[in-house]
Amino acid sequence: MPVAVEIDVADVMNKGRMGPFQLVTLALCAMCMIVDGFDVQAISYVAPAIVREWHIAKASLGPVFSASLAGMLLGSLAFTPLADRLGRRPVLIASTLLLAAFTAATPLAASVGQLIAWRLLAGLSLGAIIPNAVALASEYSPPSIRVSVMMIVSVGFVLGGLISGTSAAWLIPAFGWHAVFYVGAVVPLLSAALMAVALPESMQFLIVRQRHREKVRKWLARVDPALPIGEHTVFVVRERANPGSPVLNLFRDGKAMGTLLLWAMNFSNLLCVFFLANWLPLLMNDAGHSTSLAVMAGAAMWCGGIASNLLLGRVVERFGFTAVLTCSFIAAGLAMASIGEVRGVAWLALAAIFVAGFCVLGNQTALNALAATYYPTSIRATGMGWALGSGRLGSIVGPVVGGVLLRLRWPTEQLFFCATIPLVVAVVAVLMFDRLSLPAGQDAREQLDGRAPEALDGGAR
Repeated sequence: MPVAVEIDVADVMNKGRMGPFQLVTLALCAMCMIVDGFDVQAISYVAPAIVREWHIAKASLGPVFSASLAGMLLGSLAFTPLADRLGRRPVLIASTLLLAAFTAATPLAASVGQLIAWRLLAGLSLGAIIPNAVALASEYSPPSIRVSVMMIVSVGFVLGGLISGTSAAWLIPAFGWHAVFYVGAVVPLLSAALMAVALPESMQFLIVRQRHREKVRKWLARVDPALPIGEHTVFVVRERANPGSPVLNLFRDGKAMGTLLLWAMNFSNLLCVFFLANWLPLLMNDAGHSTSLAVMAGAAMWCGGIASNLLLGRVVERFGFTAVLTCSFIAAGLAMASIGEVRGVAWLALAAIFVAGFCVLGNQTALNALAATYYPTSIRATGMGWALGSGRLGSIVGPVVGGVLLRLRWPTEQLFFCATIPLVVAVVAVLMFDRLSLPAGQDAREQLDGRAPEALDGGAR
């Protein structure tokens, strides 16, 4: 009787190098992020054209912006548990197809109410994309560069926003605002087609769920053709499936405190991100700067985010999440407070905004990577989705709080100083996470899903 040969799938992924198969997978994940970023930013770029064409007040579009964010919040909470039951691949493909459909329908809106409905539905689709794309990227990268890979893949979100703005600047004068959404529908449609052909499922997920072992056999052979894979090969992972609700499992096995602290970090950080994104141009205008410089201020923030996503991953892998996030949140607070003080001097203001964008946007991607590292395969998408969902709530609160304080005629210096308070909360949450998130008596390597020591160097501790 032939002897069964065991192959640990996680070990193969941890010890292997990045080959063409993994690179294609990561490229498709990055494409998902670009699609997400394009659609999120598109509505803000077409807003002036809609106001002119429909002869409505600018304030009328406020609920439209909120609808997208609310949809993303609900999508993160509702659809990511499905990915931990059905798989990353089907949820990513389905979400992208639905996004294409709802984006194509957006130009058909004839009223603000219809526009709100379509943007809410598009937001629901968007809410499932980031957690699953980042989770899949983490599962197809070796631990020594896993955080860097997740952060580089996440650059796609910022690039999508920049591509959206560049496309809108050309499409709107030539074809009208409707064309931005038609282009925005074609891109996810093509992405879904490519994913249907070339995107693999998480092999760890399939083994944990005991499904499609033939597919695991095929994909693992592409990762490492030298593996002795035969008819009697048995594939294993050092993890068991967690029965019951994926959401409830976020609070079991000693993960409750870590889950709540991750939610607090995401809420605080995204509150600051969207406070800056929504109010920077207006506040720079109020400081006496031209409209073009006010737009440059917004661009400086996103350029800072691109730089941090490209650079911060290696720093996290060297010094760990706790040290990097603590320093970055403190630096973000100092930069935010400085914006209000130096806003009258253009180059100083742009420098402070760049640093603030570098920190808060880099922090958000690092928090996504931290959640992907903290949760095991069986609840990874749910853990990331619900952490991001709490952040989406912060993204809704941030602009609203800014508007309330502006109506109360708070000085700009006090506005930016007030925006540092959530960052103080985030620092406290990071330090508490470092101390309290691991269950007493449980080995850190077991808690972090059997990752190699290289991964733990960039882990929570």
